[in-house]
Amino acid sequence: MEKNQAMFPVSIILFSLLLQSLVMAAMEPNSAAKDNSFECIEMERKALLKFKESLSDPFHCLSSWVGSDCCKWVGVRCNKHAGNVIRLNLRGTEICSKATNESATHTKWPLSGELNASLLDLKHLNYLDLSHNDFENVQVPSFLGSLGKLWYLNLSRSSFAGKVPSQLGNLSNLQYLSLSTPSSSLWSSDLSWLSGLTSLQYLDMSGVNLSRASSSWLQSINRVPSLSFLRLSDCKLSALPQTLPFLNLTSLLVLDLSFNAVDSLIPGWLSNISTLIELDLDGAGLKGPITEVSWGNFCKLHSLDLSSNLEIVGDVEGLVEALTICTNSSIEKIDLSFNKLTGNLPTSLGYLKNLRTIMLKGNKLSGSIPSSIGNLSYLTFLGLSHNMMNGTIAPNIGQLTELVTLNLDGNFWEGFLTENHFHNLTKLSTFSVSSKRGSLTFNIPQNWAPSFNVVYLKIHDCQLGPEFPAWLKTQSNLMTIVLKSTGISDRVPNWFWDFSPQITIMDLSYNQLKGSLPKSLHFGDFAYVSLGFNALEGSIPVWSGVTFLYLSNNFLSGSIPSNIGQGMSQLEGLDLSGNFITGSIPSSMSLLSDLTLLDLSNNSLSGKIPLYGEGHKLSLYTIDLSGNNLSGGIPAWMCTTPSLSIVQLSNNNLSGEISSVLPNCPHLYTIDLGDNAFFGSITKWLGNNRTWINELRLQGNALTGNIPESLCQLPYLHLLDLSHNKLSGHIPPCIGNMTGFKAPSDHYIGLDNSVVYYEHMDLYVKGRSIEYTSQMHVINLIDLSCNHLSGEIPHSLTELSYLVSLNLSWNQLTGGISTNIGVLHQLESLDLSNNNLSGPIPPNMASLTFLGHLNLSYNNLSGEIPTTNQFHTLIDPSIYEGNPHLCGTPLSVKCSEHVDESTTANDTDEDQDSSHNKLWLYLNIGLGYIVGFWAVCGSLVLKKSWRRAYFQFVDSMKDWILLVTIVNWIRIKRKLNLEKD
Repeated sequence: MEKNQAMFPVSIILFSLLLQSLVMAAMEPNSAAKDNSFECIEMERKALLKFKESLSDPFHCLSSWVGSDCCKWVGVRCNKHAGNVIRLNLRGTEICSKATNESATHTKWPLSGELNASLLDLKHLNYLDLSHNDFENVQVPSFLGSLGKLWYLNLSRSSFAGKVPSQLGNLSNLQYLSLSTPSSSLWSSDLSWLSGLTSLQYLDMSGVNLSRASSSWLQSINRVPSLSFLRLSDCKLSALPQTLPFLNLTSLLVLDLSFNAVDSLIPGWLSNISTLIELDLDGAGLKGPITEVSWGNFCKLHSLDLSSNLEIVGDVEGLVEALTICTNSSIEKIDLSFNKLTGNLPTSLGYLKNLRTIMLKGNKLSGSIPSSIGNLSYLTFLGLSHNMMNGTIAPNIGQLTELVTLNLDGNFWEGFLTENHFHNLTKLSTFSVSSKRGSLTFNIPQNWAPSFNVVYLKIHDCQLGPEFPAWLKTQSNLMTIVLKSTGISDRVPNWFWDFSPQITIMDLSYNQLKGSLPKSLHFGDFAYVSLGFNALEGSIPVWSGVTFLYLSNNFLSGSIPSNIGQGMSQLEGLDLSGNFITGSIPSSMSLLSDLTLLDLSNNSLSGKIPLYGEGHKLSLYTIDLSGNNLSGGIPAWMCTTPSLSIVQLSNNNLSGEISSVLPNCPHLYTIDLGDNAFFGSITKWLGNNRTWINELRLQGNALTGNIPESLCQLPYLHLLDLSHNKLSGHIPPCIGNMTGFKAPSDHYIGLDNSVVYYEHMDLYVKGRSIEYTSQMHVINLIDLSCNHLSGEIPHSLTELSYLVSLNLSWNQLTGGISTNIGVLHQLESLDLSNNNLSGPIPPNMASLTFLGHLNLSYNNLSGEIPTTNQFHTLIDPSIYEGNPHLCGTPLSVKCSEHVDESTTANDTDEDQDSSHNKLWLYLNIGLGYIVGFWAVCGSLVLKKSWRRAYFQFVDSMKDWILLVTIVNWIRIKRKLNLEKD
């Protein structure tokens, strides 16, 4: 919208100045016929009738083509002396007002059919305009290249298709050629035929597919010696040569290469075309530093458009300084929006005194607005939104008496806005401002009477309140008013609602507005009204003319009006969430056939979801009834509505057999039926390749049976929550085939920009319940906790490389943790607690650098807890409790004191056998000791004669041993003495 407001017809003005002597008469195709001295030549009259016969004329725009004098026919002009037909102007927008009116609603142009070669009999034809018709994809006839006297040929926007005939290069007298098309149905692989158009001054091939000519297109155009206007917008050009052997375009006034994908640096040879008046490179796919061109050479430039080249970088100050080199700079428009320009706006900006439009939206500009801005007395459009500008806003803006549009939102402004900032802005029609820091304050008295009367007013993230701004009462032209997050904590005055018949957009959300809403108002057709996140009370209003109504998160109460379907028949979006609404959903909702969004979540609604009649037309895209007290089942119409993509019905009292609910829902994107009372088994319909399901939440129901393998066939599924049910059996081994967990999610299907809906879902992640909203489409989660699942965790689960959260807790899973789990580098939350898992904690789990939550408690894990990398942060002992054979930090059990059998997992069975054998060994030794001891000692105690004999034997043995020892000692001593002698 900003760009359209700032556009001015530079090229049209220049073209009319260049060719006004030739086209003046053509603007009134029948005017000269009144002065004709001769009737048209019979051969030419018959040629025109033949031409007409080949055309389809449903609106009878050529009904005047009867009689003998063809020079009086609509669109025909003859030479007033010889009677020859010299001009044929059948432009669809001019020859038939009835067709033009019809085409506005039915997009049907007056003429169609084919072009008859009888035109060749018009030997003196020099002007042919067939633009703005519908020739239904026929080819441009090659015979047009034989109309040798043509100087003007316009076939634009007439639905021609196929290859542009090279025979057009025979028209050596042609000065004006327009083949532009919005559909890319025309194409050309070689533009060398252009070199034959030695008189050509104006060439417009916008929309013609030149992708096959990308390597040579510029060289071919460079051979046209007198070219002044060149428009090649949206031609699918993929390359822009950086050098030219010679530059022949030195008389070029207009160059338009917008909306291509040249993926090239800004070519330096542009600096040599100093004649340029208009340069349009909007969305051309350029990149690199903006200083590649010597902008100081363009002293005749009126319009510069480099917008939407997302990779253009550089300091904006250098470009502005270069443009000021020309002391009499004629620059009127600068559009550098949506690039990556940096730096501050220099003071020298004030030297470009002819500027009417400045558009710098969506860059990375910083600093404040220079005070020299007040010197731009002709400035009508100033767009600085969505940058990083800071500081205060210069009060010199108030000197811009011609300013119509002032867009300053999306920056980091500070300080105050006072009356001086708006003092002389008597023509201001559009004004927007915001501060991302919320540190900009309106310091304006309540009795202020602005000199302007705006149509579009947008103020958000600023301090405008606490009182409701009384000066708005003077703005009688208001159609759009946005006062979002402005600190107003006042009641909405009654006079404000008087604006409603002319309002198309009203957004007063995120304030603390008080009071009740008028029960009935009439807004302008297709109005957008948002009053959410305030403190409004009372009942739900019925406002006619409103298309989107957002009243969420207030204190509204009572029931939804029973006549809402009749009173608000245009509704496309309705959001009443987060209030205190009671009662049932009225049946008149079925009359809202254009409704795409219905959000009634987090209220106290009861009863059943309404039934719609068979064949009833519905356009619903999103329905959110979560957080109510609804009962009954899911009506069949939800699955037979092809547009329905998001179904949020969680936290209700809904029930029914799950297999009867979901089989006919192949179009859904999000299904959330959590925390209800659905029962039965998960059906196999989920594996149908037609399904677009991204998010499936069936948590907190009474589902039974197995998890079907068909679940693995959902190609886009990236969020699966089946927790808190009664599912049994094994986790399907095919779980590793779920492609939605193997790459970042890029299949998000968003709502239309005009529909505001924040998808939300309660998920148990990192040990706590979290309501996800904006991150819904990027989180990759599997939660199968609190079921009766058994068997081992499939090894293939480690193939889900983008898995972020995995919860398998409170099941009956056995086996060990996969030794390959370390490859899940995106894993942030892992809960395997309360199962029967055994074996060690794999050491490569330490490589899960994003892992912030881990729970392995209450299993049969054994061995030492890893201590490297990520495990330095996982030091809560409760993570590992309930595993008696685990040891090491952070547990109190040290591995050196731990039983031997827990040192290695591979020897577990062997250690159990060894312990068993040792037990029997110790028992045998004990029994042997007991038997041997009591067999000897027991008998000595009991029998006196045995005891006496035993001790006598011991005494005699003692004496014998002593005697033998003494005798042997004497012998050894004697032997040693003899050896010494």
